[in-house]
Amino acid sequence: ILPFIVTALVLVHLLFLHETGSNNPSGLNSDSDKIPFHPYYTIKDLLGVFILLMVLMILVLFFPDILGDPDNYTPANPLNTPAHIKPEWYFLFAYAILRSIPNKLGGVLALILSILILAAFPLLNSSKQQGLVFRPITQILYWFLVANLVILTWIGGQPVEYPF
Repeated sequence: ILPFIVTALVLVHLLFLHETGSNNPSGLNSDSDKIPFHPYYTIKDLLGVFILLMVLMILVLFFPDILGDPDNYTPANPLNTPAHIKPEWYFLFAYAILRSIPNKLGGVLALILSILILAAFPLLNSSKQQGLVFRPITQILYWFLVANLVILTWIGGQPVEYPF
């Protein structure tokens, strides 16, 4: 269901971006600089979506197994869970946090809080400046967050081995 939510948010983003325009990092009003290019941008975006759908249809209809995983073709064994079973890539960071805590309740709480803290970030911003251009410390903290998420995602995709 998450890909459909992301697709809906992309469409809402494109709608608002083309209707109202983007903001500038200084927080000043830029309405006088706007030029109504809405139909041109919409046609350009529709052409991009059409090309993307054509490439996806060619991939799915002519080469259905090209992105498949060889582990999907091994016979099932009901006595054990295969090591390649893992969540989708966008939940791997939370899966790494869940596996790192031996207590089940603590792991579930850490998992839920790790997702809620990401959802709370937009609500914590009360600055008049919209961008990170004039805030170098915030830029550094942002890239620490990105590096942390990348490392946790990589760790979540690795199989569990001894001593864990």
